[in-house]
Amino acid sequence: MAFTETKTSTDQDAPAPVEKERLQRLLAQGERPAPPSAFASARTFAWRSMLKIKHVPEQLSDILVFPIIMLLMFTYLFGGAIAGGTGDYLQFLLPGIMVMSIVMTTIYTGMSVNIDINKGVSDRFRTLPIWRAAPMVGYLLADMFRYAAAGAIMFGTGMVMGYRPEGGAVGVLLGVGLLLVFCFAFSWIWTWLGLITRSEKTVMSISMSILFPMTFLSNIMVDPSTMPGWLQPVVKNTPISQLVDGVRGLFDGDVSSAAIATTLIWSAGFIVVFGFLTLRAYNRK
Repeated sequence: MAFTETKTSTDQDAPAPVEKERLQRLLAQGERPAPPSAFASARTFAWRSMLKIKHVPEQLSDILVFPIIMLLMFTYLFGGAIAGGTGDYLQFLLPGIMVMSIVMTTIYTGMSVNIDINKGVSDRFRTLPIWRAAPMVGYLLADMFRYAAAGAIMFGTGMVMGYRPEGGAVGVLLGVGLLLVFCFAFSWIWTWLGLITRSEKTVMSISMSILFPMTFLSNIMVDPSTMPGWLQPVVKNTPISQLVDGVRGLFDGDVSSAAIATTLIWSAGFIVVFGFLTLRAYNRK
């Protein structure tokens, strides 16, 4: 009896077939909200990545500690041997070591992508009515904060140690801007790597195998003119060396237009090639 009453009550509460059709017709005629723009979608995913830093502040240790250690170590351990004094060497080293430290932090983009892929989070992202590239661009936009913070910390430490930029505030801002553009473009390599590799450890291993030769085979720490003749053309024309020349020139007030243009060309190439490979791998994952 109780079951019968419950069933009758449920039947009375349920809308009649005619009412169902009317509700469905009203919903069909209603205006659906417009899908979010590409920028809004990317901004949302960037904020998601920023919240990760908020809840796991240890992620900032690499931009708070590593750059300062690198600057202090190379200046005071090798400055006297390389340049005859730490003061002169600091003027030469700081733009280069800033490039080295920030470029090395770009690998965390690929690691974050790989973690989300392995946890299945990206499967949910692909079902959303958003710009398909929004999650990838969001990772990169959030990491721009990491790059800018690392640059500010290194530059502030260098100023305390005695570094003085001849290019003034404008030169410094332009140099940092050039560095951020390059790192944004360069990070697309690691997003692609994060999509095609099986674990974040693999991303770390491969990326470090690429980054160490690229950063040390450059003009970050020494002038290429001191190297063997056969090695000089190779070192001078790497993407990292061109970036260092551009940033160093802007900092020192001796702008190298060729280095800046070459860096921008490299950046555009990284975005076009690895951006395409990233989206292709992401759609097929």
